[in-house]
Amino acid sequence: MRLSELHTGEKGVIVKVMGRGAFRKRIIEMGFIRGKEVDVIQNAPLKDPIHYRVMGYDVSLRRNDAAMIEVISAAEYAKAQMSQQSEERSADSYILPSTEDLQALAIHKGKTINVALVGNPNCGKTSLFNFASGAHEHVGNYSGVTVDAKEGTFQQDGYTFRIVDLPGTYSLSAYTPEELYVRRHLSEEQPDVVINVLDASNLERNLYLTCQLIDMDVRSVIALNMYDELERSGNKFDYESLSRMIGTPIVPTISRTGFGIEDLFKRVIKVYEEEDPVIRHIHINYGEVLEKGITNVRHVIKQNGNVAKSLSKRYLSIKLLEGDPEIERFIQTLPGSETIIEERDQNVTQIEELLLEDSETAFTNARYGFISGALRETYEQNKIKEATSTQIIDLFVTHKVLGFPIFILFMWIMFEATFRLGAYPMEWIENLVGWIGNFVRGNMSEGPLKDLLVDGIIGGVGGVIVFLPNILILYLFISFMEDSGYMARAAFIMDKIMHKMGLHGKSFIPLVMGFGCNVPAIMASRTIESRNSRMITMLVNPLMSCSARLPVYVLLAGAFFPNNASFILLSLYVCGILLAVVMARLFKRFLFKEEDVPFVMELPPYRMPTAKSIMIHMWEKAKQYLHKMGGVILVASIIIWFLGYFPRHSEMGDAFDKQIAEVENAELDSKEKTETIAELERLKNMEHQKNSYIGTIGQTIQPVLHPLGFDWKMSVSLLTGMAAKEVVVSTLSVLYTGDEEDSQVLSERIKQDLDEEGNPVFTPLIALSLMLFVLIYFPCIATISAIVNESGSWKWGIFVIVYTCVLAWIVSFIVYQTGSLFINLLN
Repeated sequence: MRLSELHTGEKGVIVKVMGRGAFRKRIIEMGFIRGKEVDVIQNAPLKDPIHYRVMGYDVSLRRNDAAMIEVISAAEYAKAQMSQQSEERSADSYILPSTEDLQALAIHKGKTINVALVGNPNCGKTSLFNFASGAHEHVGNYSGVTVDAKEGTFQQDGYTFRIVDLPGTYSLSAYTPEELYVRRHLSEEQPDVVINVLDASNLERNLYLTCQLIDMDVRSVIALNMYDELERSGNKFDYESLSRMIGTPIVPTISRTGFGIEDLFKRVIKVYEEEDPVIRHIHINYGEVLEKGITNVRHVIKQNGNVAKSLSKRYLSIKLLEGDPEIERFIQTLPGSETIIEERDQNVTQIEELLLEDSETAFTNARYGFISGALRETYEQNKIKEATSTQIIDLFVTHKVLGFPIFILFMWIMFEATFRLGAYPMEWIENLVGWIGNFVRGNMSEGPLKDLLVDGIIGGVGGVIVFLPNILILYLFISFMEDSGYMARAAFIMDKIMHKMGLHGKSFIPLVMGFGCNVPAIMASRTIESRNSRMITMLVNPLMSCSARLPVYVLLAGAFFPNNASFILLSLYVCGILLAVVMARLFKRFLFKEEDVPFVMELPPYRMPTAKSIMIHMWEKAKQYLHKMGGVILVASIIIWFLGYFPRHSEMGDAFDKQIAEVENAELDSKEKTETIAELERLKNMEHQKNSYIGTIGQTIQPVLHPLGFDWKMSVSLLTGMAAKEVVVSTLSVLYTGDEEDSQVLSERIKQDLDEEGNPVFTPLIALSLMLFVLIYFPCIATISAIVNESGSWKWGIFVIVYTCVLAWIVSFIVYQTGSLFINLLN
């Protein structure tokens, strides 16, 4: 709790002093240091300031200043003790803690250091977070992998570190949601120490963010990451001299291997305990004209604005002069804001008249001038220019002629491997599921429970879990594309096509991520600066074939196109991309007409992905898939089984039982009797399914889907598939249950299913129509929720549901009716 929250007569022990600069130094000098007891004597008549006693003398603090001091009170101590001991003991039985008890707890809490990781995209920030905290966040070699803050905890040298991995950002302006998020976290959460992660191979660009952190006056330590690349390049960098120059400790690290990370956090401890010899606050000199403007605006803010002590007035002045809209809105909430804004406007006019450029550009040039001067003193470029491996590879993969064939080849290899290599483990799992089903079938007595286990749970969940190897192989390739840096190149070569869609190349990354899962892909669209481009990307992302649809494709393509399954698979993904192009064009023309922002995206150097990183990515997806098996798919399978199992008796069913009994008693040869009984059993089962609850539902919605070639079973599977696309396969698996003697896999059962007239229910054309419908229609509920959250409105979620279902019906109708007409003409 904060010191300002203590009531008159209460006492607490200081844990830490927050804030920054002169305020923090002055408070500490007055005796407000960790472990010291503070008594609240009284409040002023207007409740502000407050009279405290610390170290034997009296002092008054304003309430907002006291709010910058964290303390532990007797009540908090009792609460902590209660949580550790038996709940049977009442709160009244606790003895009030002594000062020594409070001091011990304050010292313990004071050894918890809140750390924020800040850095450019691709600087290795998330790798460092993963290595330090043991978390398993996926690491990608392109901008926008971390689209939200991740938290982790670990201990070292008696201290507990609470680490927050903030989104990668190039600056602290108000240009993108990531920049705003990072800036707000630093100013509102006030981490004890900021670790500024730099890419050692790209110092000039990375140090721009460092300059803005210096302006914010936050305590920081620089992690000079990817230090091995700097050494291999032959460049020389005197980081210790730069460290002394900017007043910030610099520690070389290699987050991929863990080199230097322990030393980095040792340095964090020193900075936190005010023991580091290097740490000091400096002011970047922006030149006479800009410094005069900063001084004038800062003076007016100090006179008129009641600004929190956690915010640097110099930083606010710089941001105001840069025209930052977020800071301007903040200043307008302060008393005397009109005077501050007026002073800002006068100084901006003067700066632009004297420097002949807008104020924001002037500050940007001044920062890069400071960086250039600092590196001239500390950095020596290797004079021998050698072609890097990245440059050599890019000669081919971004070539204007070879780029597209290489990209298409890579995608074809991905789908070929997904289908061909996945077939072997898929067969093993199928056999295992079949063995389990037969074991239960052979060892349980007849009844609903046996049918539920065999047909509902094992049949439903087992029918979907067999596709786990295919999904893992797909994620293996996607992970390789992300980690190696090829994903950014794919965005580069696709930029012109994206531009024709009304988007730009940066939209391509969320779209390709959609091949894995639409939900994180929609979240990744936050990195797109233009809101219109971001909205279009979110609206067309459900047309990207996520891995949840893959089980449907593998089932139907393997059953009806066994010799061309990979081609069918690739064609479905391409179809989704082409439909996304068409819909994006329509959305751009009719819904989002404004021009997009320029395409600016970093092309990071190629890096060989580590096996650990790829395995972590695959394991996380496997866990998600298995979690879905035990969640929505298990529940859906049980519900579908129940709806298909009941009611058990009907007039037609009883008639079939009577006919079967008559055949059994008739004098026929054994072969004829067996065939007749099998046919009657088939007709009885078909009649039962039609008259079941789920059959009734299916026949109700079938007229809408009949023009697409779908029977009631397919219609029901599409209805249940709205929860999750894997449920389509689960539903078909439950509906196409085999009898006691039937050990065929699902793909064989659907091929042999006949209607009442003896015609196949499934044909290659119907299978293709169904796959296209599954590709396009209703995204899963999680995807709709992500669109609603990211767009901020339910209307866009409803819009996506409507347009995808209508589009799916139109496309499947055209394919089925055109295909049927063509087949009839051939016959």
